[in-house]
Amino acid sequence: MENIKRSFLDKTVVITGASSGVGRAAAEAFAQLGANVVIVARGQKGIDEVVEVCRSLNATAIGVSADMSVEQDVERVVGEALQINGRIDVWINNAGVMASGKFEEIPMEIHEQVIKTNLFGYMHGAYNALKIFKEQNEGILINNVSIGGFMPAPYSAVYSATKYGIRGMMECLQGEISNRRHIHICNLYPQLQNSTGNLHSAKYSGFSLSIPPIASDPRETAAKMVRLAKHPKKDTFPDFKSATITTIYKMFPKLVINTASAAVRLKMKLNKDKDGNPGNVLTHSKEPLRVYGKQPSVNANIGLAVAAGLGVGLVLFALKKKA
Repeated sequence: MENIKRSFLDKTVVITGASSGVGRAAAEAFAQLGANVVIVARGQKGIDEVVEVCRSLNATAIGVSADMSVEQDVERVVGEALQINGRIDVWINNAGVMASGKFEEIPMEIHEQVIKTNLFGYMHGAYNALKIFKEQNEGILINNVSIGGFMPAPYSAVYSATKYGIRGMMECLQGEISNRRHIHICNLYPQLQNSTGNLHSAKYSGFSLSIPPIASDPRETAAKMVRLAKHPKKDTFPDFKSATITTIYKMFPKLVINTASAAVRLKMKLNKDKDGNPGNVLTHSKEPLRVYGKQPSVNANIGLAVAAGLGVGLVLFALKKKA
Protein backbone atom coordinates (compact mmCIF):
# COMPACT_ATOMS: atom_id res chain seq x y z
CA MET A 1 0.00 0.00 0.00
CA GLU A 2 2.84 2.40 0.80
CA ASN A 3 4.42 1.68 -2.59
CA ILE A 4 1.11 2.38 -4.33
CA LYS A 5 0.70 5.63 -2.38
CA ARG A 6 4.17 6.78 -3.37
CA SER A 7 3.38 6.10 -7.02
CA PHE A 8 0.40 8.50 -6.94
CA LEU A 9 1.95 11.34 -4.93
CA ASP A 10 1.77 14.59 -6.89
CA LYS A 11 -0.03 12.87 -9.76
CA THR A 12 -3.07 14.75 -11.07
CA VAL A 13 -6.19 12.72 -11.78
CA VAL A 14 -9.22 14.20 -13.56
CA ILE A 15 -12.51 12.34 -12.94
CA THR A 16 -15.69 13.29 -14.80
CA GLY A 17 -19.12 12.50 -13.42
CA ALA A 18 -17.57 12.51 -9.96
CA SER A 19 -20.44 13.84 -7.83
CA SER A 20 -21.98 10.41 -7.24
CA GLY A 21 -21.74 6.71 -8.01
CA VAL A 22 -18.57 5.17 -9.43
CA GLY A 23 -17.05 8.61 -10.12
CA ARG A 24 -17.41 9.64 -6.50
CA ALA A 25 -15.96 6.33 -5.32
CA ALA A 26 -13.00 6.79 -7.69
CA ALA A 27 -12.34 10.32 -6.40
CA GLU A 28 -12.22 9.05 -2.83
CA ALA A 29 -9.98 6.11 -3.82
CA PHE A 30 -7.40 8.28 -5.58
CA ALA A 31 -7.52 10.86 -2.77
CA GLN A 32 -6.71 8.14 -0.24
CA LEU A 33 -3.57 7.42 -2.26
CA GLY A 34 -2.44 11.03 -2.15
CA ALA A 35 -3.20 11.99 -5.75
CA ASN A 36 -4.26 15.49 -6.77
CA VAL A 37 -7.94 15.03 -7.64
CA VAL A 38 -9.97 17.16 -10.05
CA ILE A 39 -13.70 16.63 -9.44
CA VAL A 40 -15.80 17.31 -12.54
CA ALA A 41 -19.61 17.31 -12.63
CA ARG A 42 -22.47 19.64 -13.51
CA GLY A 43 -23.94 20.24 -10.05
CA GLN A 44 -21.95 22.43 -7.68
CA LYS A 45 -23.47 20.90 -4.53
CA GLY A 46 -22.23 17.43 -5.33
CA ILE A 47 -18.83 18.78 -6.38
CA ASP A 48 -18.39 20.65 -3.10
CA GLU A 49 -19.28 17.55 -1.07
CA VAL A 50 -16.74 15.35 -2.85
CA VAL A 51 -13.99 17.99 -2.72
CA GLU A 52 -14.53 18.28 1.04
CA VAL A 53 -14.27 14.50 1.48
CA CYS A 54 -11.09 14.33 -0.60
CA ARG A 55 -9.49 17.18 1.31
CA SER A 56 -10.35 15.46 4.59
CA LEU A 57 -8.16 12.62 3.31
CA ASN A 58 -5.27 15.12 3.05
CA ALA A 59 -5.42 15.20 -0.76
CA THR A 60 -5.24 18.26 -2.97
CA ALA A 61 -8.69 18.51 -4.56
CA ILE A 62 -10.43 21.06 -6.74
CA GLY A 63 -13.90 21.03 -8.26
CA VAL A 64 -14.95 22.20 -11.71
CA SER A 65 -18.58 22.58 -12.74
CA ALA A 66 -18.68 21.51 -16.37
CA ASP A 67 -20.92 19.81 -18.91
CA MET A 68 -18.82 17.25 -20.78
CA SER A 69 -21.05 17.61 -23.85
CA VAL A 70 -19.86 21.23 -24.23
CA GLU A 71 -16.37 21.54 -25.73
CA GLN A 72 -15.62 24.89 -24.08
CA ASP A 73 -16.46 23.45 -20.65
CA VAL A 74 -14.01 20.60 -21.15
CA GLU A 75 -11.27 23.00 -22.23
CA ARG A 76 -11.89 24.91 -18.99
CA VAL A 77 -11.49 21.68 -17.00
CA VAL A 78 -8.09 21.16 -18.65
CA GLY A 79 -7.00 24.70 -17.84
CA GLU A 80 -7.94 24.45 -14.17
CA ALA A 81 -6.41 20.97 -13.79
CA LEU A 82 -3.08 22.15 -15.22
CA GLN A 83 -2.91 24.91 -12.61
CA ILE A 84 -2.24 22.32 -9.88
CA ASN A 85 1.20 21.21 -11.05
CA GLY A 86 1.30 21.82 -14.80
CA ARG A 87 0.35 18.30 -15.91
CA ILE A 88 -2.45 15.72 -16.08
CA ASP A 89 -1.40 12.13 -15.40
CA VAL A 90 -4.73 10.28 -15.49
CA TRP A 91 -8.00 11.29 -17.15
CA ILE A 92 -11.09 9.21 -16.34
CA ASN A 93 -14.05 9.48 -18.73
CA ASN A 94 -16.94 8.48 -16.48
CA ALA A 95 -19.77 11.02 -16.88
CA GLY A 96 -22.78 9.44 -18.54
CA VAL A 97 -26.57 9.54 -18.67
CA MET A 98 -29.21 7.01 -19.64
CA ALA A 99 -32.79 7.18 -20.97
CA SER A 100 -34.99 4.09 -20.94
CA GLY A 101 -38.42 3.42 -22.40
CA LYS A 102 -40.01 2.79 -25.78
CA PHE A 103 -37.78 4.38 -28.41
CA GLU A 104 -40.50 6.48 -30.07
CA GLU A 105 -41.98 7.60 -26.71
CA ILE A 106 -38.76 9.16 -25.42
CA PRO A 107 -38.53 12.84 -26.52
CA MET A 108 -35.98 13.45 -29.27
CA GLU A 109 -34.37 16.15 -27.10
CA ILE A 110 -33.59 13.46 -24.53
CA HIS A 111 -32.19 11.06 -27.15
CA GLU A 112 -29.92 13.76 -28.57
CA GLN A 113 -28.58 14.79 -25.17
CA VAL A 114 -27.77 11.18 -24.27
CA ILE A 115 -25.60 11.07 -27.40
CA LYS A 116 -24.01 14.45 -26.60
CA THR A 117 -23.19 13.58 -22.99
CA ASN A 118 -22.01 10.01 -23.52
CA LEU A 119 -20.39 9.94 -26.96
CA PHE A 120 -19.42 13.59 -27.40
CA GLY A 121 -18.42 13.81 -23.74
CA TYR A 122 -15.95 10.93 -24.05
CA MET A 123 -14.72 12.35 -27.35
CA HIS A 124 -14.09 15.77 -25.77
CA GLY A 125 -12.30 14.14 -22.85
CA ALA A 126 -10.07 12.00 -25.07
CA TYR A 127 -9.41 14.88 -27.51
CA ASN A 128 -8.05 17.13 -24.77
CA ALA A 129 -6.35 14.47 -22.66
CA LEU A 130 -4.39 12.98 -25.56
CA LYS A 131 -3.07 16.41 -26.53
CA ILE A 132 -1.68 16.85 -23.00
CA PHE A 133 -0.35 13.30 -22.86
CA LYS A 134 1.55 13.72 -26.13
CA GLU A 135 3.13 16.94 -24.88
CA GLN A 136 4.19 15.14 -21.68
CA ASN A 137 4.99 11.92 -23.55
CA GLU A 138 3.01 10.00 -20.93
CA GLY A 139 -0.47 9.70 -19.50
CA ILE A 140 -3.35 7.28 -18.98
CA LEU A 141 -6.91 7.66 -20.31
CA ILE A 142 -9.45 5.40 -18.59
CA ASN A 143 -12.91 5.02 -20.13
CA ASN A 144 -15.80 3.65 -18.09
CA VAL A 145 -17.54 2.08 -21.08
CA SER A 146 -19.71 -0.63 -19.39
CA ILE A 147 -20.71 -3.98 -20.86
CA GLY A 148 -23.08 -1.87 -22.95
CA GLY A 149 -20.14 -1.64 -25.33
CA PHE A 150 -20.66 -5.33 -26.13
CA MET A 151 -24.39 -5.90 -25.60
CA PRO A 152 -27.56 -3.78 -25.81
CA ALA A 153 -29.51 -2.61 -22.78
CA PRO A 154 -33.21 -3.47 -23.27
CA TYR A 155 -35.39 -0.45 -24.07
CA SER A 156 -32.36 1.86 -23.97
CA ALA A 157 -31.54 1.99 -27.68
CA VAL A 158 -29.74 5.33 -27.86
CA TYR A 159 -27.76 4.67 -24.68
CA SER A 160 -26.65 1.38 -26.24
CA ALA A 161 -25.67 3.20 -29.44
CA THR A 162 -23.39 5.53 -27.46
CA LYS A 163 -21.67 2.67 -25.66
CA TYR A 164 -21.00 0.77 -28.88
CA GLY A 165 -19.72 4.05 -30.33
CA ILE A 166 -17.41 4.77 -27.40
CA ARG A 167 -15.90 1.31 -27.64
CA GLY A 168 -15.28 1.70 -31.39
CA MET A 169 -13.77 5.17 -31.01
CA MET A 170 -11.43 4.13 -28.20
CA GLU A 171 -10.28 0.96 -29.95
CA CYS A 172 -9.33 3.09 -32.94
CA LEU A 173 -7.47 5.55 -30.71
CA GLN A 174 -5.63 2.67 -29.07
CA GLY A 175 -4.20 1.94 -32.50
CA GLU A 176 -3.27 5.58 -33.04
CA ILE A 177 -1.17 5.74 -29.86
CA SER A 178 0.29 2.24 -30.22
CA ASN A 179 3.66 3.79 -31.08
CA ARG A 180 3.61 5.77 -27.82
CA ARG A 181 5.03 3.48 -25.17
CA HIS A 182 4.08 5.64 -22.19
CA ILE A 183 0.58 6.68 -23.28
CA HIS A 184 -2.25 4.26 -22.57
CA ILE A 185 -5.99 4.07 -23.29
CA CYS A 186 -7.78 1.68 -20.96
CA ASN A 187 -11.39 0.58 -21.49
CA LEU A 188 -13.33 -0.69 -18.48
CA TYR A 189 -16.48 -2.78 -18.94
CA PRO A 190 -18.49 -2.98 -15.70
CA GLN A 191 -22.02 -4.35 -15.49
CA LEU A 192 -24.97 -2.73 -13.69
CA GLN A 193 -23.75 -0.96 -10.56
CA ASN A 194 -25.34 -0.53 -7.15
CA SER A 195 -24.90 3.21 -7.64
CA THR A 196 -27.16 6.24 -7.99
CA GLY A 197 -27.04 5.98 -11.79
CA ASN A 198 -30.29 4.02 -11.93
CA LEU A 199 -31.97 6.51 -9.59
CA HIS A 200 -30.93 9.49 -11.73
CA SER A 201 -31.64 8.07 -15.19
CA ALA A 202 -34.48 9.23 -17.46
CA LYS A 203 -37.50 6.91 -17.57
CA TYR A 204 -40.45 6.84 -19.96
CA SER A 205 -43.25 4.45 -21.02
CA GLY A 206 -43.65 3.14 -17.47
CA PHE A 207 -40.06 1.93 -17.34
CA SER A 208 -39.09 1.10 -13.78
CA LEU A 209 -36.18 -1.04 -12.70
CA SER A 210 -34.92 -1.54 -9.17
CA ILE A 211 -31.28 -2.35 -8.44
CA PRO A 212 -30.99 -6.16 -8.51
CA PRO A 213 -28.94 -8.22 -6.03
CA ILE A 214 -26.46 -9.06 -8.77
CA ALA A 215 -25.44 -5.38 -9.18
CA SER A 216 -21.74 -4.75 -8.60
CA ASP A 217 -20.18 -2.64 -5.87
CA PRO A 218 -19.13 0.76 -7.33
CA ARG A 219 -16.19 0.93 -4.91
CA GLU A 220 -14.83 -2.29 -6.40
CA THR A 221 -15.17 -0.79 -9.88
CA ALA A 222 -13.36 2.33 -8.67
CA ALA A 223 -10.60 0.10 -7.29
CA LYS A 224 -10.15 -1.32 -10.81
CA MET A 225 -9.71 2.22 -12.10
CA VAL A 226 -6.91 2.71 -9.58
CA ARG A 227 -5.36 -0.56 -10.69
CA LEU A 228 -5.51 0.50 -14.35
CA ALA A 229 -3.82 3.78 -13.44
CA LYS A 230 -1.04 1.74 -11.85
CA HIS A 231 -0.95 -1.13 -14.37
CA PRO A 232 -2.55 0.01 -17.67
CA LYS A 233 -4.41 -2.58 -19.73
CA LYS A 234 -6.38 -2.09 -22.94
CA ASP A 235 -9.59 -3.91 -21.96
CA THR A 236 -10.75 -4.95 -18.50
CA PHE A 237 -13.86 -6.51 -16.99
CA PRO A 238 -13.82 -5.37 -13.35
CA ASP A 239 -15.40 -8.54 -11.98
CA PHE A 240 -16.55 -12.05 -12.78
CA LYS A 241 -20.17 -10.95 -13.17
CA SER A 242 -19.54 -8.46 -15.97
CA ALA A 243 -17.38 -10.96 -17.86
CA THR A 244 -19.93 -13.75 -17.43
CA ILE A 245 -22.93 -11.69 -18.55
CA THR A 246 -21.04 -10.53 -21.64
CA THR A 247 -19.95 -14.09 -22.46
CA ILE A 248 -23.51 -15.40 -22.14
CA TYR A 249 -24.74 -12.66 -24.48
CA LYS A 250 -22.06 -13.47 -27.05
CA MET A 251 -23.11 -17.13 -26.98
CA PHE A 252 -26.87 -16.50 -27.17
CA PRO A 253 -27.46 -12.90 -28.30
CA LYS A 254 -31.06 -13.27 -29.52
CA LEU A 255 -32.14 -15.35 -26.53
CA VAL A 256 -30.69 -12.87 -24.03
CA ILE A 257 -31.98 -9.63 -25.59
CA ASN A 258 -35.42 -11.06 -26.44
CA THR A 259 -35.88 -12.49 -22.96
CA ALA A 260 -34.70 -9.30 -21.25
CA SER A 261 -36.89 -7.15 -23.51
CA ALA A 262 -39.93 -9.32 -22.81
CA ALA A 263 -39.38 -8.99 -19.06
CA VAL A 264 -39.03 -5.20 -19.26
CA ARG A 265 -42.03 -4.97 -21.61
CA LEU A 266 -44.20 -6.85 -19.12
CA LYS A 267 -43.00 -4.68 -16.25
CA MET A 268 -43.79 -1.50 -18.21
CA LYS A 269 -47.24 -2.84 -19.11
CA LEU A 270 -48.07 -3.51 -15.46
CA ASN A 271 -46.81 -0.13 -14.30
CA LYS A 272 -49.77 2.27 -14.22
CA ASP A 273 -47.49 5.32 -13.87
CA LYS A 274 -46.60 6.26 -17.44
CA ASP A 275 -45.47 9.84 -16.73
CA GLY A 276 -42.08 10.58 -18.27
CA ASN A 277 -39.15 11.56 -16.06
CA PRO A 278 -36.17 13.25 -17.78
CA GLY A 279 -33.93 12.44 -14.81
CA ASN A 280 -30.46 13.97 -15.04
CA VAL A 281 -30.23 13.99 -18.83
CA LEU A 282 -30.93 17.71 -19.30
CA THR A 283 -29.78 18.95 -15.90
CA HIS A 284 -27.38 17.99 -13.15
CA SER A 285 -28.11 15.06 -10.85
CA LYS A 286 -30.31 15.78 -7.87
CA GLU A 287 -30.40 13.98 -4.54
CA PRO A 288 -29.30 11.43 -3.60
CA LEU A 289 -25.67 12.33 -4.27
CA ARG A 290 -23.72 9.40 -2.88
CA VAL A 291 -21.80 6.31 -3.97
CA TYR A 292 -24.46 3.65 -3.45
CA GLY A 293 -27.96 3.48 -4.86
CA LYS A 294 -28.89 1.34 -1.89
CA GLN A 295 -26.64 0.40 0.97
CA PRO A 296 -25.08 -3.09 0.60
CA SER A 297 -26.77 -5.62 2.87
CA VAL A 298 -25.74 -8.92 4.39
CA ASN A 299 -28.17 -10.60 1.99
CA ALA A 300 -26.29 -9.30 -1.07
CA ASN A 301 -24.17 -12.45 -1.33
CA ILE A 302 -27.27 -14.64 -1.14
CA GLY A 303 -28.88 -12.70 -3.97
CA LEU A 304 -25.70 -12.92 -5.97
CA ALA A 305 -25.53 -16.67 -5.49
CA VAL A 306 -29.13 -17.07 -6.64
CA ALA A 307 -28.55 -14.84 -9.67
CA ALA A 308 -25.35 -16.67 -10.54
CA GLY A 309 -27.14 -20.00 -10.26
CA LEU A 310 -29.89 -18.79 -12.58
CA GLY A 311 -27.26 -17.59 -15.04
CA VAL A 312 -25.47 -20.92 -15.08
CA GLY A 313 -28.79 -22.71 -15.37
CA LEU A 314 -29.74 -20.58 -18.38
CA VAL A 315 -26.46 -21.41 -20.10
CA LEU A 316 -26.79 -25.15 -19.44
CA PHE A 317 -30.41 -25.14 -20.62
CA ALA A 318 -29.50 -23.25 -23.79
CA LEU A 319 -26.57 -25.56 -24.51
CA LYS A 320 -28.78 -28.63 -24.04
CA LYS A 321 -31.46 -27.15 -26.29
CA LYS A 322 -28.87 -26.26 -28.92
CA ALA A 323 -27.39 -29.77 -28.80
